[in-house]
Amino acid sequence: MSVESPATHLPASGDDPLALERQVCFALAVANRAVLAVYRPILDRLGLTHPQYLVMLALWERSPLTSKEVGQLLQLDSPTLSPLLKRLEALGLITRARSAADERQLVLELTDAGRALRAEAESVPGQVVDALGVGLDELQDLHAALVRVNAAALKAGAIRN
Repeated sequence: MSVESPATHLPASGDDPLALERQVCFALAVANRAVLAVYRPILDRLGLTHPQYLVMLALWERSPLTSKEVGQLLQLDSPTLSPLLKRLEALGLITRARSAADERQLVLELTDAGRALRAEAESVPGQVVDALGVGLDELQDLHAALVRVNAAALKAGAIRN
């Protein structure tokens, strides 16, 4: 008596709408982990985690910012963002101070060390592109597609700020 594998009763993955390899969420999750693994050793040399790097990118682009503005830019809520900001302050890269105009606002500014780190960080994008071995045009197309998907998800109410 032979025992059939349960897999023999599943439709071919091309026909199965629930096939793992067809799921956008799975592809995004796996790509996210893989790409962040490429960033990790590069950012380690700067003494930053990837979330800290994102905060620094926002501040290098425009400092000062309020913590609320950074949270909106990065689509992070306060309980997630606050520990990141405390660690960046402890590293001496940013200052956090209450706004004189509105004490409810926490103003974030780069320190001299935070501004100086930008020069070192300028090599990060190129190192990541080199490590991935994917063409810059392809990465730019992927970026544009992800921006569209994120905007659609925001519009659908999937992410609330």
